[in-house]
Amino acid sequence: MDKLDKYKLHTYSYLGLRKAIGFIGVALPVVLVVGTNIVGDVNGIGSAISWYYVTSMGDLFVGAMCGVGLFMFFYAGYGPVDNWTGNVAGITALGVALFPAAGDFPAWVRAVHLTSATTFFLTLTFFSIYLFTKTEPGKEPTPRKIKRNRIYVACGVVMLAALLVIALDMLDILSVASKSFVFWGETVALEAFGISWLTKGEAILPDRE
Repeated sequence: MDKLDKYKLHTYSYLGLRKAIGFIGVALPVVLVVGTNIVGDVNGIGSAISWYYVTSMGDLFVGAMCGVGLFMFFYAGYGPVDNWTGNVAGITALGVALFPAAGDFPAWVRAVHLTSATTFFLTLTFFSIYLFTKTEPGKEPTPRKIKRNRIYVACGVVMLAALLVIALDMLDILSVASKSFVFWGETVALEAFGISWLTKGEAILPDRE
């Protein structure tokens, strides 16, 4: 195998990892709800994504977040900003997994979880709006790259909006009667995160045919 073939192989593998992260983001809320309802320990939808930590799908939730966290931590971008953003996302994803907000835990554990979750989604927003939309210096973006950039920005805006609405609800500024409101807000943010990374992995609008 020559150097070009190895380069292509590594590139495709990296794109595959990005797709895998995207699929986890898109599938996680669905799997948690369907899984717990099939097993029978939950009827309907929980109050938040992290609430599933104390259900039959708790191990899957922790495993998914740890998988995302490890990939983010070892994510090698195009420069120091990419790398440090990946490190922050990785550490905070592990914080979400290892410091649950559900269950009988001290208040500081819940505080670490909420801080980690907020920072995690903010870094993902930064990835989508700023880092993913960049083009290699000296090169013009392809027509599909321009379209992908629109998806990245839209996903970033959706994540920010979802976080804002969740924060307003938690601060009792919004009075939403639904007990699953936070779950739906987090699901919207996760779907946007997943679509953004699927696009970055070129599962959506690839340059190559």
